[in-house]
Amino acid sequence: MKQPARTPQGQKPAAKNKRKTRDELNQEARDRKRDKKRSGNATGSRANPVTESQKASSDTKSKDPRIGSKKPVALGGDAAAAKPAKPVKAPKVQPEKKPRLTPQEELAMLENDERLDALLDRLESGESLSAEDQAWLDQALDRIDVLMEQLGIALDDDVEDDAAEEDMYRLLKGGN
Repeated sequence: MKQPARTPQGQKPAAKNKRKTRDELNQEARDRKRDKKRSGNATGSRANPVTESQKASSDTKSKDPRIGSKKPVALGGDAAAAKPAKPVKAPKVQPEKKPRLTPQEELAMLENDERLDALLDRLESGESLSAEDQAWLDQALDRIDVLMEQLGIALDDDVEDDAAEEDMYRLLKGGN
């Protein structure tokens, strides 16, 4: 069997807390309610606010928070026109990256170039070109040659013309 635990002889058993009477409990509740009731702003604080800057230095005149904006308001239909125009900042122009064209697209673009056509027409008519125009024309023609080589297009004009003429004669004669 278990025997009850004994308390050491040097220590006394802990004293029980004394229960408070109903009157004491009621008085504590009233004190708590009074403290809670007093928390909040002082009387008239909405109408006459006291700010930190007024407490620190009463020499400087501070702005009254009850007074609204001092900006003039345009009345009437021309309200939008009366507003001063704000300077519009130009957007930063970033160098545009040209889209990479396929050799076929680039060749088609060069073949349809009006400047190239005009310069070639001037050369055929016997006019002399300026150094700048001649340099641009040479560069364009060189680029066309490079693109045609990349695409596998041959410049055998004579062979193609002869074959085309023979095909035309065959079609016209109706023979195979």
